[in-house]
Amino acid sequence: MIIKMRNYCFIILCVLFFSSCVPSKDLIYLQGNPSQKSEIKRINNTPYKLQVDDIINIDIKSSDEKLVSIFKKESSSTVNSGGGAGQGDTGYFSGFSVDNYGNIRIPILGEINVLGYTTVEVRKKIEEKLKNFIKSKEALFVSVKLSGIRYTIIGEINSPGPNIITQNRVSIIDAIASSGDITDLGNRKNVEIIRKTVSGIKKYRIDLTQIDAFDSEVFYIKPNDIINVMPLKQKVWGTGTTGLQSITTLVSIFTLITSTFILARNL
Repeated sequence: MIIKMRNYCFIILCVLFFSSCVPSKDLIYLQGNPSQKSEIKRINNTPYKLQVDDIINIDIKSSDEKLVSIFKKESSSTVNSGGGAGQGDTGYFSGFSVDNYGNIRIPILGEINVLGYTTVEVRKKIEEKLKNFIKSKEALFVSVKLSGIRYTIIGEINSPGPNIITQNRVSIIDAIASSGDITDLGNRKNVEIIRKTVSGIKKYRIDLTQIDAFDSEVFYIKPNDIINVMPLKQKVWGTGTTGLQSITTLVSIFTLITSTFILARNL
């Protein structure tokens, strides 16, 4: 009877072992051959339109620097450049934040509505207003940029929390890499992006194990996106991610079952 019980337990534990380990293919990004989808490419190349709480950096230059200095926020003329996380924090103080009414306030020029406009359109708006103060013969240069791409990443990620990457365009791979990569118990096939749009909150899902992720409309994140990395079922089971972890867990279970059976039989 004990031998038969052990055989049953052994079979059950073998099944659990093979189903509990995380296959290596579930840990590898962007597998397969690329495809061409012009519609998605067009969506990904559509310029971003500003929303409430976005922060933009505005740099105004002219041959008469003394004149244009009155339009500048203190230290706003110095804008961080290059990539990397954490460099855009100064933008909070030197940049211009879009308020709840969709406006920014620039010294002398006053309030300018930027909600739903691209940075290029905002630049043209500012240039038009500046013409009232700067003579046409004066050389004028205006630059408008997002103060980095801000996002929040949660779930099975090594460094969860808010982050900033000072680039004009950031892919979800960039965001994950800047946050320490997905843990071994994170489901790379089921990454959720929560995005605030003019029509409300939307949820998207993307499979990062397939090369077709490049064709997703959410491969490039937008400011204030929330990235939620779902857990694998192995975490729910608590059986471990590697073969050694699974063996240790299953041996412990087998020992417990056998001991319990023997004790119950001797009572």
